[in-house]
Amino acid sequence: MAQHLVSGQHGEELAVSYICKQGYSVLHRNWRYKYWEVDIVAMDADTLVFIEVKSRTNTSFGEPAEFVDWKKKRNLVKLAEAYLKIMSFEGEIRFDIVAVYLETQQVELIKDAFWSS
Repeated sequence: MAQHLVSGQHGEELAVSYICKQGYSVLHRNWRYKYWEVDIVAMDADTLVFIEVKSRTNTSFGEPAEFVDWKKKRNLVKLAEAYLKIMSFEGEIRFDIVAVYLETQQVELIKDAFWSS
């Protein structure tokens, strides 16, 4: 397996462990619809949360969260709309980003990282 895939997988494992310690309940990992994918779908109390995980070995080219660009955000919103319809979910939703710093194993949770418009 390519190194970036191994790093990404490790980052997702660290993210899942971290959010579970924060009280989230993971519903799905790598949930797909058509061309879109979200890393984690979880519940935080009564709020459905779509979580994008970004892992980096270093920050030479920027912070992990900076790599969630407008196109990825737009696609996550579309995916969330499909999820809500398919799962017949009615309630509060949120978009979070989990930034994973692989060198230090540090994990940062960014709640309400962006909103659908």
